[in-house]
Amino acid sequence: MDLFSYSRASLAHLQQMVAWLLADILIPVNLVQVPAVALSGGVAWLVARPFRTWLCGWIDRAASERPPSWLARHRGWTLKELVPLVTPALWASGLWIAVDVAQRLSWPHDVARIVANLLVAWLVIRLVADLVPSRALARLIAVTAWSLAALNSFQLLAPLAAFLDSAAITLGTLRLSVLTVIKGIMALAVLLWVATVVSRLFEERITQVADLTPRAQVLFGKLLKISLISLAFVVALTSVGIDLSTLAIFTGAVGVGIGLGLQKTVSNLFSGIVLLLDRSIKPGDVIEVGHTYGWVSWLGARYIAVETRDGTEYLIPNEQIITQQVLNWSHKSERVRLKVDVRAPLDADVEQVIALMKEAASRPARVLKHPAPNPLIMSFGHGVIDLQLRFWISDAHNGVQNVKGEILLEIWRLFRENGIPLPRPKQDIVLYPASQGADDSGKRELPVSNPFGGKRLGSVS
Repeated sequence: MDLFSYSRASLAHLQQMVAWLLADILIPVNLVQVPAVALSGGVAWLVARPFRTWLCGWIDRAASERPPSWLARHRGWTLKELVPLVTPALWASGLWIAVDVAQRLSWPHDVARIVANLLVAWLVIRLVADLVPSRALARLIAVTAWSLAALNSFQLLAPLAAFLDSAAITLGTLRLSVLTVIKGIMALAVLLWVATVVSRLFEERITQVADLTPRAQVLFGKLLKISLISLAFVVALTSVGIDLSTLAIFTGAVGVGIGLGLQKTVSNLFSGIVLLLDRSIKPGDVIEVGHTYGWVSWLGARYIAVETRDGTEYLIPNEQIITQQVLNWSHKSERVRLKVDVRAPLDADVEQVIALMKEAASRPARVLKHPAPNPLIMSFGHGVIDLQLRFWISDAHNGVQNVKGEILLEIWRLFRENGIPLPRPKQDIVLYPASQGADDSGKRELPVSNPFGGKRLGSVS
């Protein structure tokens, strides 16, 4: 069909709708019921006001009971979602009573019955939509479901479906109509929501299994979510009568295009699966990637979330974790050995320096007693002794630099109390004469301070 044919068909359907409205809807028998329906709504609103006030007070009293009841735990949801439904519920109840009386007296009641059906449908849809976590999605589902219920009540659903099914295109053996697209989108939305809810419930259950490691819990949860989403797409396409074999060539070309455009995304996805399988990183591990130090708070499909001690969270792509060097402080054990470099004067008592370093390492509470801290002489430098203090901690997630800072502060205090100076950089000061023609005969030697006491001669002019 061309555009002119579609326009002519649409005009014919519009004329049929106008004729139907004038012949079946806008007639005196139905119009006289409209004031009665509106009056019943006003009466329901007047009756519901004091009843809602009493109901709110009863909920507040019941919520204050000890131990807390179900109503106490869901007090806010009850007052916000259920109490406002009292008015339409009373209105629908009054209309059903009026419909029953009208049927017994053989009075016209079609309008009242349609309004009562729509009110009941709205109540049910509102309660079901509250189960959807996304408010925008819940509103979309509610509006769509209520529109379908309204069309069905006015017996317009079948003609509208036929009209949407007539607007179709044919691709080989595949017939694609507007009705098919709408059905597919609705089925896909519902199935994706069901898949998300089921996967979330499964992840909550699997985290309670103590026999599984956190890495296995995340892996099973991600695999189930991917499987359910893939199944939702397949079921949504087959539910509307689309043969998947007819889309093999098309989906293959689209898949190649998507693969080329989403290389990084696919790489991060497979890198995440590899991370879960090779057991290198798990939630709770303390890692260091580049200049980022923190603990893994989340293993995602595309990235891992590393929470730092500053309260910030870094999202690092999985591909970087696979290809770059990563320092895992808690891979096999929570115990970590740290090293602190210390320098002492060359003429200092080395045994006293080692004893003071051991004492400094024993003061912070986070330093383990076993294995004991171990100070070592590394080398004899130019006027200094290079030492290194090695000690163990079992809580790297609480920070590494802070405990090193505590150790260095204790070493500084003990060295100062025992008269051991800390090395300073040596400096030779050379002063040249102001005139460019002066020779070296004008130079003389002046004493320059030595960092460890005493004096040394520097070349001064």
